[in-house]
Amino acid sequence: MAISWITGVLLIVVPIGFNVVFFLLQRLFEYPDILRKPTEYILTKFQAGGRRLVVLWYAFMFTGILLIPAALLVPHLLAPGAPVFIAVTSVVGALAALVQILGLIRWPFVVPHLARAYTDPSASQATRDAVGVVFQALHRYAGVAIGEHLGYLFTSAWTILISSCLLHTPGFPVWLGWVGLVSAVGILIGTLEEAGLKAASAVNALSYILWSSWMILTGIFFLRISI
Repeated sequence: MAISWITGVLLIVVPIGFNVVFFLLQRLFEYPDILRKPTEYILTKFQAGGRRLVVLWYAFMFTGILLIPAALLVPHLLAPGAPVFIAVTSVVGALAALVQILGLIRWPFVVPHLARAYTDPSASQATRDAVGVVFQALHRYAGVAIGEHLGYLFTSAWTILISSCLLHTPGFPVWLGWVGLVSAVGILIGTLEEAGLKAASAVNALSYILWSSWMILTGIFFLRISI
């Protein structure tokens, strides 16, 4: 019962924390639209954000850390007699959290240095060009490839596994499983943005809102079970 309660709390806290920080980053840093702006604009805006912006990015990254225990606990509680399901789902869930952490951790630890170097009044144009190349390489690798592409893949896969299990688990309504499956498909569509599908970004954003609601509702049902 105690583990069910802890799992329920994590499933509620993680999406709420994620969305609160996301909203604050939108207000302070124009995230995520700013990621499609020129390097000069991004780094100048980041430097202007100061320490508060760095703290927000750290908090954003920390929601990924909190997702790890939640991703590991849920399959153990839903299918205690299915070791293969538990192993596969736990690995996929941990990877979903890990790639999110690896994608976001550049913002509080690497980007501040790049922003200072780029906006330094004494910096030469050659220095700014070099910083710009490093930033874009890091952005494409850590942000687009790891944080977004792999993040969407593993988050969608974990959600599909959990939602499929919810469809057959006593104490959880069938509709909750279907909500999770719909959100997972929408998140997966986000991987097609780099392939040129213009609607992928909007579908992905809406699906993450639905996914957050699904997480919170699942957490509430876990809390009900623990009472």
